[in-house]
Amino acid sequence: MKISRRTFLHTSATAAATVVGGCMTASPVAPASIIDTHVHFYDPSRPKGVPWPPAKDALLYRTVLPKDYRALPVAQAVEGVIVVEASPWVEDNQWVLDLAAREPLIVGMVGNLPLGTPEFAGHLARFAANPLFKGVRIRRGSLEAQLTDPAFLRDLREVARRGLCFDVHSSPEWLANAERLALAIPELRLVINHVAGAQVTGNPPDKKWLRMIDSLARHPQVFMKVSGLVEGTRCRLGDAPTDPAYYAPVLDALWERFGADRLIYGSNWPVSGRNAQLATVQGLIMANFSCKGRDVLDKIFWKNARTAYG
Repeated sequence: MKISRRTFLHTSATAAATVVGGCMTASPVAPASIIDTHVHFYDPSRPKGVPWPPAKDALLYRTVLPKDYRALPVAQAVEGVIVVEASPWVEDNQWVLDLAAREPLIVGMVGNLPLGTPEFAGHLARFAANPLFKGVRIRRGSLEAQLTDPAFLRDLREVARRGLCFDVHSSPEWLANAERLALAIPELRLVINHVAGAQVTGNPPDKKWLRMIDSLARHPQVFMKVSGLVEGTRCRLGDAPTDPAYYAPVLDALWERFGADRLIYGSNWPVSGRNAQLATVQGLIMANFSCKGRDVLDKIFWKNARTAYG
C-alpha cells in the first residue's frame, strides 16, 4: 500500500511546525529529487552465498534487490541509490556493477577493496574504470594501526588521485581516528557514515560525540552522512520514535557544524528496517530540515551527494 505523497508531506510539515530544530514551517516543502547514498543489495541464494549478512540474521538474510527497494512505500520516490558494499569478497564489487548495468536505480557504488595490500592497485584500476565506482569503504581491521602503514596511506592517496572518496565506517574505533586520516591525506574526500554513531535519545547529544564531530567538521573535505539515525535509538523491533523532534538534538548539532553543504541523506536500508520503515527514515530527515527551505533540502537529499561522490 502506497502512502499518499500529499498526506505524508502534510504530516511532515505539521511535525516540523511544532518547533523542530528551533524553527517553524507551516507549508509542505520537498526536495526536487532524492539520492539515497547508503543502501545494500545482495543475494544469499547465489551458489556461494554471501559473507554478509550472517545466516542467523532473520531480518537481513534474504535476497535484497532494487525491485525490493522500489516496492517500499515512501512519500517521495527515490531517483537513484548508491550501494555501499559490505562484503569483503572482491568479486562482489563486480556483482554490484553488473547489477547496476541492468538497474538504472543504481547511480553509484562504494566498493570494498583490500587497502594496504599488493593487490589493491590492480583492483582499484579495474573497478575505477567503471564510472559508477565512486569510492571505497572497509569494515575490518584497526584504522589506528593502518594509519601507521605506508601501504595503506599510499593506496588511499591513489583513491584521492582518481577523484574517488573514502567512506568511514561508523564504529567508535574508526571514528576516533578519522581526523588523523583527514590530516594525513587532506586531498581525500571523507564521508562519515551513520551520523558518526550518535546515540539518539531525544536529549542533548553526548559531549564526547560533540567533541568528535567538532574535530571532523574543521576539515572541509569531510562530509557527514545522515544515515543510521533510527539505528541510533537502539530500538530494534521497528519501533523507533516517529516524532521528528526526538531526533532534532542530534540533527541540530550536525547542522551547526557541517551546515547545508556537507550533510548527505542515506537510509542504510535494509539494515534500517530493523528500527523503522523506509518512509519513516525519509520523513524524519525531511521534517527536521524542511523549515530551512527547498534549497537546503535539495542539497541534503541530492546535490551534496553529487559533490561528495563525484
